Amino acid sequence: MVMKYEDRTLAPSALSVQLSRFLSPDAVIDPESTDYERLRKVWNGMIDRRPAVIVRPDEASEVARIVEIAVSNGLPLAIRGGGHSFPGFSTCDGGIVLDLSRMNRVTVDSAARVAEVGGGAVLGDLDRAGAPFGLVTPAGLVSHTGAGGLTLGGGMGWTSRRLGLTIDSLLAAEVVTADGRIIEASPTVEPELFWALRGGGGNFGVVTRFRFRMHPLGPVTVGNWLYPLQHMSDALHRVAELAPLAPRSQTTTLNATTSGLAVTAFHSGTDGLGEVSVEPFGTLAGPGTGGMADTEYVALQSRGDADMRWGRRYYAKGGFLAALDGNVVDCMTELARTAPTPDSEVYMIQLGGAVADVPEQATAYSGRSAGFYWIVQPIWDAPSDDARCLSWGKQGGHAMSALSQAGNYLNEQGDVRRELTMLAYGQEKYDRLARLKAQFDPGNLFRLNQNVAPAASSADRP
Repeated sequence: MVMKYEDRTLAPSALSVQLSRFLSPDAVIDPESTDYERLRKVWNGMIDRRPAVIVRPDEASEVARIVEIAVSNGLPLAIRGGGHSFPGFSTCDGGIVLDLSRMNRVTVDSAARVAEVGGGAVLGDLDRAGAPFGLVTPAGLVSHTGAGGLTLGGGMGWTSRRLGLTIDSLLAAEVVTADGRIIEASPTVEPELFWALRGGGGNFGVVTRFRFRMHPLGPVTVGNWLYPLQHMSDALHRVAELAPLAPRSQTTTLNATTSGLAVTAFHSGTDGLGEVSVEPFGTLAGPGTGGMADTEYVALQSRGDADMRWGRRYYAKGGFLAALDGNVVDCMTELARTAPTPDSEVYMIQLGGAVADVPEQATAYSGRSAGFYWIVQPIWDAPSDDARCLSWGKQGGHAMSALSQAGNYLNEQGDVRRELTMLAYGQEKYDRLARLKAQFDPGNLFRLNQNVAPAASSADRP
């Protein structure tokens, strides 16, 4: 019979003593510590939990010992990279928060075009490290997002149509497993684990280091336009016509809010198509407000940081679309019209291109064939608005889901239910992940995530 880790409690002081035997004094934060209230907070202001202790290791060997202590004491273990989980997976009540923020070093070998990235780095760390060399790894669109969590889910951003998902540039990962081992996974070492890490989330261990391939960014062309709400439907229909014609060197994003439809067309690379491919998005429904401007890539990567700042309240529901058809246009327009706050949005990013070049079964990530990814995302600040914002987000997410493909991107889902995780991967991939989970984490220590339950062994079956 496989032992399952059960949540227990332990006095924070006793736990701190165990951890302080091998961690520096300032790396162990319990409720008596001055910094506890500040450090227990996570990005989503909806989440308010009180861990027994927060630990901030400096190296993988310390992570391994923390994992062993969590197991031996039967305590819940939350892994925190950037702290951006919508459901609050990066914290817990009464357990250990393993905060990787000190392990945030990024080093770039510009000749080899390879980046070594600590498990606690955020996207801005990676972007800034590559900028002096004109190199990028495809990543997300908010710079204070954790590189680890983003990567383990898949990772999509401005350069994904040209260069693929973040996981498509992953060369290797250093992983601390539930039994305290430190192993490396790559295409040639633990290849099945490497398959699972590329989309399977944090189910298989603590990733303390990533090795990424980097790519020349090339010249960048960016256009930003806003179309008023009354012209949103016409503008979206025009996007539906233009998007399939865009080169893979271009990615378009849409943000539908009560203010209207914000459109950003981004082109990178040396194919010379920047201006000619971006410019048509400025006349989708009459001329939009805005235009084309010189934009630094690092600045573009951080432009959403303020709106998506720490401490605001968030919910998200996302999904994949084959195409932007009339039903989707109508749904997006109605959701924008009824959005509960000015910052609440239906966000959409164009996919295809290099994302679809990788076979569906090559990674755990599901959604290679999608033309677009969408999120219905209420954003608000006052707890008194919780009910109406959550209602809009859940109902809107349900409406968009009814128009969407099978599969999902689990990084940006506010709901946590096993059946949703199974549907997101599909039965074949979920079963494969579950078998691997049984191999590397049979007791489900790493369960504070969009969890894949370990496959039952023959001894566990009735």
